[in-house]
Amino acid sequence: MKILITGGAGFIGTNLTRRLLDEGNEVISLDNFYSGKEENISQFLGNSNFSFINHDIRDKLKIDSKINQIYHLACPASPVAYQKDMLFTLETSVQGTKNILEFAKEKNAKILFSSTSETYGNPLEHPQTESYWGNVNPIGKRSCYDEGKRVAETYCYLFKEEKDVDVKLVRIFNTYGPFMDAEDGRVVSNFIVSALNNRDLEIYGTGNQTRSFCYIKDNIDGLIKFMNLEKKYFGPINIGNPSEFTIGELAEKVLSYIPNSKSNIVHKPLPSDDPTKRKPNIERANKILDWNPKISLDEGLKKTIEFFRDKNN
Repeated sequence: MKILITGGAGFIGTNLTRRLLDEGNEVISLDNFYSGKEENISQFLGNSNFSFINHDIRDKLKIDSKINQIYHLACPASPVAYQKDMLFTLETSVQGTKNILEFAKEKNAKILFSSTSETYGNPLEHPQTESYWGNVNPIGKRSCYDEGKRVAETYCYLFKEEKDVDVKLVRIFNTYGPFMDAEDGRVVSNFIVSALNNRDLEIYGTGNQTRSFCYIKDNIDGLIKFMNLEKKYFGPINIGNPSEFTIGELAEKVLSYIPNSKSNIVHKPLPSDDPTKRKPNIERANKILDWNPKISLDEGLKKTIEFFRDKNN
């Protein structure tokens, strides 16, 4: 199987590449290193089944060889990255997705688009089902990402309906694990890196806002199950862990697993449009994909702390 991964040098892309290569597939990784890291793909360069293309998906893509599957992950995904150049983020989601969908049509390839729980915004429905339309601010600091993904979903739907492209739409909730970027501002990596370096753990707001954290191996299992579903099924499907924790609870857990840390917990003002709660309803993933996350937050945090500790050393 020849598989293209856009955003292949990012957090999810790196873990997906490892898994697909281990399963004997040929993987083409595509990235422009805007938020992906060159060091992430260096581990694959000696593998004859791996190749890399440095490309900005806002430009049309040309690959001569046959492609069977496309995992379309490319887009800055953390607030630090996507707010650095908000027009770039919007264009990557919208024009970039249109370009990759046209490429999938040309290659007659299955394509899985990684959308996000951010399409639900600051949800008024809890937990969030795939039928919920969301509560999103279209003109806030997060809107370049949230609304960009929503328009990209529309493109996916139209290419399915009007061009008969086999598109699969997944909405990914908070995911964590090895190969996260230590500097990208996501809460799990922020807390772990701060604790390992004896810096204060910064909680925005009271810390009572909730998130649901899915370990990367569970996430990858869900993506691959969806891609390899025999029947044509558009989705969307939520992929996330429905176990819900407050940000304050997460901070306490991280410190409990790094007992020598001299870090304290401090509170900062809450950013605008930051969701107060986020939790996936995964009944659809369970029914259609026979998928459930298996790794608890405690087990996943230990694995992730080990990764960052090794990286620090």
